[in-house]
Amino acid sequence: MENLSLEVAFARYGAQATNKQRSLSALATDGSLVLSCESLHFTRPGIGILRYSRRLSELGGAKARVTELRTQLLAALDAGTNVHPVVITAPKGLAKRVIHVRSDLEGRVVEFDGDNFSVDFTRPTAPPEDPKPKRRKR
Repeated sequence: MENLSLEVAFARYGAQATNKQRSLSALATDGSLVLSCESLHFTRPGIGILRYSRRLSELGGAKARVTELRTQLLAALDAGTNVHPVVITAPKGLAKRVIHVRSDLEGRVVEFDGDNFSVDFTRPTAPPEDPKPKRRKR
């Protein structure tokens, strides 16, 4: 697992972090939402599902960033936009926080009531492989 800066992690999805240290979210060039996710708030509600749930009222940071995230979550819920996670693991002991991307996951906002929100992340299904032609026996 790579330890990236928040700016680089957002850039991996084609988004620009508005604050290099504390961005909560950004829109990527393809229209998807890139979301900063603290690892402590992930759960596994079912097989193959990784759920991230938070309350906007509990998020630290500037009100402008929280308001921007609220607007982006509402738009993503209404449009069914993809959500990409930037996972932040809190510091332990002398170790600094670890930031990494999970490019193997795609998410959708499944719940948002203006404060509580949940995003379900899954691995996209691979397209079926073309069957190999059978060799003819002689």
